[in-house]
Amino acid sequence: MSLIKNLPFEWLVGIRYTRAGKRSGRNSFISFISLISMAGIGLGVAALIVVLSVMNGFQKEVRDRMLSVLSHIEVFDASGAMPDWQAVARQTFQNKEVIGAAPYVAAQAMMTRDDNVRGVAIRGVLPSEEPKVSDVAGQVKQGKFSDLKPGEFNIVLGGELARSLHVTLGDKVTLIAPQGQVTPAGVLPRLKQFTVVGIFEAGHYEFDSSLAFIQIEDAERLFRLDAPSGVRLRIKDMLQAPQVTQELSTQLTGNLYLRDWSQQNSNWFAAVKTEKRMMFIILTLIIAVAAFNLVSTLVMTVTDKQADIAILRTLGASPGSIMKIFVIQGALVGLIGTALGVAFGVLVALNIDVIVPAIEHLLHVQFLPKSIYVISELPSDLIWSDVWTIGGVAVVLAFLATLYPSWAAARVKPAEALRYE
Repeated sequence: MSLIKNLPFEWLVGIRYTRAGKRSGRNSFISFISLISMAGIGLGVAALIVVLSVMNGFQKEVRDRMLSVLSHIEVFDASGAMPDWQAVARQTFQNKEVIGAAPYVAAQAMMTRDDNVRGVAIRGVLPSEEPKVSDVAGQVKQGKFSDLKPGEFNIVLGGELARSLHVTLGDKVTLIAPQGQVTPAGVLPRLKQFTVVGIFEAGHYEFDSSLAFIQIEDAERLFRLDAPSGVRLRIKDMLQAPQVTQELSTQLTGNLYLRDWSQQNSNWFAAVKTEKRMMFIILTLIIAVAAFNLVSTLVMTVTDKQADIAILRTLGASPGSIMKIFVIQGALVGLIGTALGVAFGVLVALNIDVIVPAIEHLLHVQFLPKSIYVISELPSDLIWSDVWTIGGVAVVLAFLATLYPSWAAARVKPAEALRYE
């Protein structure tokens, strides 16, 4: 209490004006409008924190599912083949961030089964090395990834691809390589039958519907290659992939190209980034509306307190002190509203995995049905830098809302204000 009494008089008056007066119903109404403004700012801040956290959660979930199949970095030779991939892998391990390397063959082909035809991305791998750079082996729901053995021409399909071709374990599919085979009768397509020995579910439709794995030697034989296409790498922190790629480009020797996971999916990540930015702008308008409400509150307060302002001016208060009183009043409303909004938003974002199922159980609905959406639970990833940015924007908007009413209060002339008192 003594601390409050020792504050400058501008703070004491500004704090007093934020509370309801006991003498006037008008004062109580103004205080009620202040509470509405505070609640509006708080709800806007909380909504923005929760929405961005959910968007971050979806982005993280999809990214993790993509990277369970994709590698963090790909290194490939300009000639299209890398005969001594082990030497390149050893060079990459000189970078402390690299923790795994495996060769691969990447190609496109047509896959047929009876009357069904699909275009597929074929990836030739070494089953013993692939777990070092991806999680596909652990995503095989039927069969075994280790059944990809050289010379046996086995294949592991994505779940959606297997369903579209109506195949299961043990069935045969035919791969048609794009490179034709020259014969006396002309150029004929090269066909090869493969046996389905595994079906994986990555939880990402693009991969589940168009990706197939075969043994790397079988891939080289089918596509007439003399060596793997390149090396796929895994690093400690996938978010550092662009930086590590830049470092490796200066460390590796030879005519090599490098590509990190963000470059392989640049369109998707750019779309998500744009969506987050637009959502931030749209939801910030909620806070802006509450800030405009704060303008009307302060204008009403200035009108109601003209006599008080005139008395303070006659007692020696400067226009700057009067302006500071109403800036403090508006800033307090903004700060309290922002603090409450941040607390509520963070609480919801951190517990959304509990709150949403409780609402679904209460209302007997399911927001993300498993039969329609791959991600059936609402994810949330709270990023504290977003929280501080949102809080800062809210405080700045609240402060800007105080400027005009405070300036108007500073221009009140004591003689005119007291004329009818």
